[in-house]
Amino acid sequence: MPKIKSNSGAAKRFKKTANGFKHKQSHRSHILTKKTTKRKRQLRGMKQIHASDKALIQRMLPNL
Repeated sequence: MPKIKSNSGAAKRFKKTANGFKHKQSHRSHILTKKTTKRKRQLRGMKQIHASDKALIQRMLPNL
């Protein structure tokens, strides 16, 4: 049997945690001048993947 490959795009975007996966939030890479300081501050951290998406990401990342 051949090895099961991870989805390379998903491997770059999601990191495994004890409770599931974490990911960086969108809308934080460019055009930051029109966004308020509060909005940019709240987009800083990593967020947990929603429970409904967990199975899909687990299938893309079988080796993690």
